[in-house]
Amino acid sequence: MDLKVLAVGDVVGEPGIDRICRSLRYLKRLTGADFVVVNGENASGVGITPDQAEDILDAGTDVITLGNHSFNRREIVPYLEESDRILRPANYAPQTPGRGWGIFDTKCGPVAVIDLIGRCGMDFGPDNPFLQVDRILKEIDTKLIFVELHAEATSEKLAMGHMLDGRVSAVWGTHTHVPTADAQVLPKGTGYVTDLGMTGPKNSILGIRPSQSVAKFRGELTGRYQWADGPTKLEAVLFTIDGATGLCRSAERVNLTDEAAARR
Repeated sequence: MDLKVLAVGDVVGEPGIDRICRSLRYLKRLTGADFVVVNGENASGVGITPDQAEDILDAGTDVITLGNHSFNRREIVPYLEESDRILRPANYAPQTPGRGWGIFDTKCGPVAVIDLIGRCGMDFGPDNPFLQVDRILKEIDTKLIFVELHAEATSEKLAMGHMLDGRVSAVWGTHTHVPTADAQVLPKGTGYVTDLGMTGPKNSILGIRPSQSVAKFRGELTGRYQWADGPTKLEAVLFTIDGATGLCRSAERVNLTDEAAARR
């Protein structure tokens, strides 16, 4: 029996939450997805609130992952301690609130989801994600394992994919909000994509009005960032996993814009 896992790119702002709430159940029906993981760390722009997390979960999400903005909204801290369906990076300091990985039930049995954050180009020093994931894998006895690396550098994400090839079901990257065209099955059977993309304003720069981002790079004074107007998009990758072996059969990009889905 196969397990279809839909990994959804970073939800950005209220437009992204609205798109998830309107479209995720439709997309699950369209793709036959059995299990959904959504990165929600930008739900409020920088961070996520408990209400936003609940909205994303109620839309049909099984697990929310976070990244470098995990704690920008301090009201999320008690929620992280209470809920087992939201993960912050596992290679944060041990005293950090919340959990970095979890085991979840599916039709093919238990699956593990591990959330990691990269170190290249980031503005803080988490533990080495490559060493941390090795430690976590020693504690997991299921064959169905999914790893997210929230990272800036494509080389770091690729290195993680190849290090874990044949050891986990799929590895995907988040953080840069731009979908990559390399969805694939690696030589030893692990599904991989460098970046899922984003869920939010389509005609934007990482969700923000282009004029504001351009002004910043020109060195001009800018006001508080505002979400771009207009249509929204949902970008994701669908991994089809062999439930018996835990290895990936296929990795397909899934885009949804203006209520019309395009599988490719």
